Amino acid sequence: MAKWEDLTNEQQREVERQLAWIRRGVVEIVPEDELKYKIMGSVVSGKPLKVKLGLDPSAPDIHIGHTVVLHKLRQFQELGHQVQLIIGDFTGRIGDPTGKSETRKQLTEEDVKRNAETYQKQIYKILDAEKTQLYYNSEWLSPLTFADVVGLSAKVTVARMMERDDFSKRYTTGQAIHIHEFFYPLMQGYDSVALKSDIELGGTDQKFNLLMGRTLQKEYGVDTQVTIMTPLLEGLDGVNKMSKSLGNYIGIDEEPTQIYGKAMSIPDSLMAKYYELATSMSNEDLKQLQEGLSTGAVHPRDAKMQLARTFVNMYHGEQAANEAQQHFVTVFQQRALPDDIEEFVLSQEELEGGVIGIVKLLVVFKLAASNSEARRSIQQGGVKINEQKIEDLNAELTPQDGDIVQVGKRKFAKIKLG
Repeated sequence: MAKWEDLTNEQQREVERQLAWIRRGVVEIVPEDELKYKIMGSVVSGKPLKVKLGLDPSAPDIHIGHTVVLHKLRQFQELGHQVQLIIGDFTGRIGDPTGKSETRKQLTEEDVKRNAETYQKQIYKILDAEKTQLYYNSEWLSPLTFADVVGLSAKVTVARMMERDDFSKRYTTGQAIHIHEFFYPLMQGYDSVALKSDIELGGTDQKFNLLMGRTLQKEYGVDTQVTIMTPLLEGLDGVNKMSKSLGNYIGIDEEPTQIYGKAMSIPDSLMAKYYELATSMSNEDLKQLQEGLSTGAVHPRDAKMQLARTFVNMYHGEQAANEAQQHFVTVFQQRALPDDIEEFVLSQEELEGGVIGIVKLLVVFKLAASNSEARRSIQQGGVKINEQKIEDLNAELTPQDGDIVQVGKRKFAKIKLG
C-alpha cells in the first residue's frame, strides 16, 4: 500500500485534486481514509479505479434528480477512472424495497428490457460511453444454483436485515415482508463481489444496500469497496425529493422549452445546489457564483436563466438552448405569444356538431395526459383560448382555424380544422 510520504509532490497534488472533486456535493464517504488510499494507489500505479453504479430499470425516464449520481460518475471518468454501470435486469424483476411501505410489484422481463433500452439512450447524454463498462447483472445472478443462493443468504443475519428502516417499520406495523425482498440487497451486494468494484455510488436512501456490498466483498475475500452517498435533490417545490409522481421534476428528455421554463421555477435558495449537483460547473466558478449570489453581485434571475440554458444545452444542444431562451424571453418576459406555435389538426370526427368539450380538446392535443389532468389545469386557472381564461369544466367550444390554446405558462397549440 502506497504511503503519503513516498509520493512525489506532483502525485500528492493530484491526489488532493481528485479528492476535492470527489468530495463535491457528497453527503457521506464510508470510509473516507480508505478512499484516499485507493486514490493514492491509482495515482502511483496509473491503474484506474473501478467505480460502480447499479440502476434498476423500474421507470424508463430520467429526471434531473436522477442525474446527480450520474454527474458524480462523469467526474470519476474525467479523473481517469473506469465506470461499471450495471443495468439490474435481474434485480429489477424484484424491485428495490427501499422506502416502500409494501411489497413492490415485480416487473416482467419485457418491462425490464424496454426500460433498460430507454435508460441507455439517456445516460450517455451525461456519461462518456467509451469510459463506461455496461453490464447486466443477470450475467452472474442467473447462473447461481440454489446452493449458491443458500450460501449467499448465510452471509447475513435476519437481525442485520431488520436494521433497514423500511423493513423495521413494516414489521412493527404488521405489514407483510416477503422473503424475496431480503434478497434485493444481497444481490446488489453480490454485484460488487462479481465485479470487484473499488467504489460504489448511490443516494443516501441506498446506504444499507451500498454497505451490503462491503460486507459481502469481505465475506468472499474481495478487497472492500468505498461507498459514496450523494444527496437527494429537492424538486421544483423546494421541499420534496424530485419525483414524477409529485410533478416537481424536470425530465431530461422533455422538450427544450419545457426544460427551460421549469428550470426558471427553481427556488432561488436551491439554485447553487442545482449547479453543484446537476451540472459540470467547475469548483472555482461554483464558488464565485455562490459568493455573487450571497453578496448580490449576481442577480438570481440571471443565474437561473444561465442554469436553464445549461440544462437545455446539456440534453438538446446549443441551438435548442438558444431557441428555448429566446422563447422564454418572448413569451414570459415580454408577455407575447411565441411565433412558432405547433399546429394541431382537429378532425371532423373529433367534433360533435361542430363543437368539442374543453377537456376532450386538451387531451386530443396532448396538452394534458388525461381527463383528470385536464380538469385540474382548468380548475387551477391555467387554460386559455385566444388569451381568454376557461373556468367551466363542461365548456363546449366551437373552434376556428388559428385559435390558440394555452395550458399553463409553457404549452401552446394552434387549431387547424381538418
